[in-house]
Amino acid sequence: MTTTTAHSPAITAEGLRKAYGNKTVLDGIDLAVPTGSVFALLGPNGAGKTTVVKILSTLVTADAGVLRVGGHDLAADPRAVRAAIGVTGQFSAVDGLITGEENMLLMADLHLLSRAEGRRTTAELLDRFDLVEAAKKPVATYSGGMKRRLDLAMTLVGNPRIIFLDEPTTGLDPRSRHNMWGIIRELVSGGVTVFLTTQYLEEADELADRIAVLDNGRIVAQGSADELKRLVPDGHVRLRFTDPSAYEAAAVALREVTRDDEALTLQIPSDGSQRELRSVLDRLDSAGVEADELTVHTPDLDDVFFALTGPADVTDQSKENVR
Repeated sequence: MTTTTAHSPAITAEGLRKAYGNKTVLDGIDLAVPTGSVFALLGPNGAGKTTVVKILSTLVTADAGVLRVGGHDLAADPRAVRAAIGVTGQFSAVDGLITGEENMLLMADLHLLSRAEGRRTTAELLDRFDLVEAAKKPVATYSGGMKRRLDLAMTLVGNPRIIFLDEPTTGLDPRSRHNMWGIIRELVSGGVTVFLTTQYLEEADELADRIAVLDNGRIVAQGSADELKRLVPDGHVRLRFTDPSAYEAAAVALREVTRDDEALTLQIPSDGSQRELRSVLDRLDSAGVEADELTVHTPDLDDVFFALTGPADVTDQSKENVR
């Protein structure tokens, strides 16, 4: 039986395709997720992110593609894939009418754990996710952040080595979101592979080792956050002056600049590197000019997102949300 190792990808997809009727949702997706890493799939609403997660977690069947998860062929051995993974969807799957502890014990029963092992695992995970005090209370009384922590704790009952998190922090306040980030980092440090979909670009920047941008069913870019940022040629150095004569002298010395004569500012294209910044300063020194303020702007994932993706397809969004 094939399994993943530290050197083989935890998830691979080649030529993944999916359509509903005459609407193509995924149009030839290629992905490779290294073991023990965080992989983030970004894209606007309706891009197909949730469809990718549902296919890779065996909930939806692909129309085409060679797919492997945890070393198992998705088409040939979906049961082995399900045994290797955990899934936390966009919406909390906890039962609000029973307690947090009862939710955990129910999940332990579904994983066929013995009563003793189920209680031990439940106690450990409730403690790990800081839910001990709330364990005996109905989940309906939990905050949004507590419900998401419980949801993820339930996902971990079976000790999966690959976890799919579909927009896990949507609707959480900043503190709860940061707490969830800490939990994800802890999981990865223990060798777990996390496949994350998110609309929070800061989240991908903070967590992901590798990012893919999905738009209209196609991967339009892949790489680390830094690699993706370099795809957008929008970096610049901005110089502000209070002395009009210094402003004019700097404009002459620097030549290729964008002027704002009213604000007395100059903008120079730059990749933000130390070499380019030193070049700007050297030219100002040679002209005997000193700026009152210098700021460096380098593209962030917001710039990448808007440069690479188009407007959301509302029709596709509705299809994705109901499947």
